[in-house]
Amino acid sequence: MCDKCLDKTVEALKKFNFKGDIIRVTPFGSGIINDTFLVVCNDKGSKNKYILQRINNSVFKNVNKLMENYCNVCDYLKDIICKRGGDIDRQTITVVLTNDGKSFYCDSKGNYWRVIKFIKNTVTYDVSESTGDFYKVGKTFGEFQNMLIDYNAESLYETIPNFHNTKERYKSFINAIERNKANRLDNVINEVNFIIERKSDTSILVDLLQRGKLPLRVTHNDTKISNILMDAKTKEGICVIDLDTIMPGLSLYDFGDAIRSGATHVSEDEKDLNKVFIDLEFFEAFTKGFLEGTANSLTEKEIELLPMAVKIITLEQGIRFLTDYLNGDVYYKTNYNDQNLDRTRTQLKLVKDIEEKLNEMKNIVNKCLSNNIVEV
Repeated sequence: MCDKCLDKTVEALKKFNFKGDIIRVTPFGSGIINDTFLVVCNDKGSKNKYILQRINNSVFKNVNKLMENYCNVCDYLKDIICKRGGDIDRQTITVVLTNDGKSFYCDSKGNYWRVIKFIKNTVTYDVSESTGDFYKVGKTFGEFQNMLIDYNAESLYETIPNFHNTKERYKSFINAIERNKANRLDNVINEVNFIIERKSDTSILVDLLQRGKLPLRVTHNDTKISNILMDAKTKEGICVIDLDTIMPGLSLYDFGDAIRSGATHVSEDEKDLNKVFIDLEFFEAFTKGFLEGTANSLTEKEIELLPMAVKIITLEQGIRFLTDYLNGDVYYKTNYNDQNLDRTRTQLKLVKDIEEKLNEMKNIVNKCLSNNIVEV
């Protein structure tokens, strides 16, 4: 293990209740927010594995509240899984406590650490290779939503306030235009006008929530395929991970973001916009799985708005990228000067494509309902 990794982890490793003697610690995964390590222990000849993470408290300001969310949701899921006859050690996250019984440790340098048990015989993927795989992703996220249907969403702390409040994102965007901090406004007049023309879309979901037309739910808020552990042999979804952004919100946020990120076949900074589109076969596969997984727990209004939610969340992401571009690339990491602009253009092209396909997407939702669930 590199000296830098050792320096970061050595103090924390002494504070957690590992089973066995630590024999190896190595960097793990591809996450860009938290620092993650695989810890291997030898317990009388058998190997026990754990995930050690340094929680990024620059992004997550209140780690105590974050871990309160994290542990309470995991404990609730264990209870639901147990009642359904499932495997609580495999189907949800198990937090390993510190030696003094806490869910996290703050070291002498102000770094925050947690440990969870490694779930064996699972893999993660960055993209779905087939509609069959994406169906399983949709079903897993739908089941996750369904298991938390009776959880009191209002009891959850907002780890990132207004994360999917598209109305507030639009206000920040207008502020960035007015300030023009990075002197880039002249480069993006077309993109700015595209978004302004769709201002009314930014308030649809937020206003319906405030009027009580949509139910407040527990939402994951980062529903990309890499946040599901899949069985190494069957590719069935086993466990939803990365619960740092679990917060009160709308089921439509999770559905929309999953389609935005998973039903396309290009990177977020694709320059050739001719390659940028929503694959309706992938949309249908995920929708079928999601509706099966939620098992009739969604309201009629939620189901009606599934296609529109994809447009709104995609527009929101374009707004966020363009806001950051106008502010001088202060939030998203960039590898070249106009990367946030390329990201913006990709999202806005998706928005345009979704607009052209909205009726088809609505027909697909109705088809999935009539074939697999119930009529509404």
